[in-house]
Amino acid sequence: MLCRHASVPQIWPVRFPMPFPELRASEPRAFTLVALIALCGCSINLGSLSSQPDNDAAPKPAPTETSTGDAQADTARGQALARSGKTEEALAEFDKAIALDPHYAEALYDRGLLYQGEKQHQLAIDDFTSASGLTPQRAEPLLGRAISYLALDKIKEAAADLDEAVQADPNNAQIWTTRGFAYERLGDKTRAAGSYGRAVGIHPKDEAARNGFARVGGKAGQTYEPF
Repeated sequence: MLCRHASVPQIWPVRFPMPFPELRASEPRAFTLVALIALCGCSINLGSLSSQPDNDAAPKPAPTETSTGDAQADTARGQALARSGKTEEALAEFDKAIALDPHYAEALYDRGLLYQGEKQHQLAIDDFTSASGLTPQRAEPLLGRAISYLALDKIKEAAADLDEAVQADPNNAQIWTTRGFAYERLGDKTRAAGSYGRAVGIHPKDEAARNGFARVGGKAGQTYEPF
C-alpha cells in the first residue's frame, strides 16, 4: 500500500509521458507507474519540462559539451529500459547520467519517476526536488513530488506543491483533481470542491473529479473558489 488510508483502496495506473520531448520527439516516451490515491483510475499527464536552470540560483559549474551529450544518451537508454520494464538497468543508466551531469533535470526527473514506481517515495521526492530547482515554474516535478507526499501521508506538503503546480499550469485538469483529493484528505471540503470543479470545467469527462466533487458535497451550478 502506498498510503495508509482505509477509504482509498483503489490501485490505479498512472502513465507519465517522459519530459523534454525536444530531445527525442519522434519516439513515444511513457512508462507505467503505480500509485495509490483516490483518483479512480485517472491518468496524470506530466507533459514536458524545460531544462533551463533557475537564473536566481547560485552559479553552478557548466558541464562540458561531451558530458552533457553522454548524459543525454544515458538518459535515453534509461527511458527505453524503463519502458521495457527493466527497472534496475534503467536506474543504472539514470545514475550514470546524473554522475556525468548532476544538474541534468531530465535524468533527475526520470529517476524520480522510477523511484516512485518502486514505492521508494523519499528518494523520488529528493529527485523531484532537485528537478524542480532546475526547472522553476514548471508543474511536472511539483506534481510528481506531491504524489509521493500523498503516498507518505504528508498531505500538507502535497497540497502546498499542488497549489504551486496549478499556478504554473492552470489548465491541467489532472493537477486540479489531485489537488482536490489532497484538500479532501485535509478535510477542507470547500477548497476540494473548488479544485474538483475546476477540473470538471476543463475536462467534463473526468470521472475522478466528478466523483470527488459529489463526494465533498459540491452542487452543480454553484461557484466554488478553489483557493
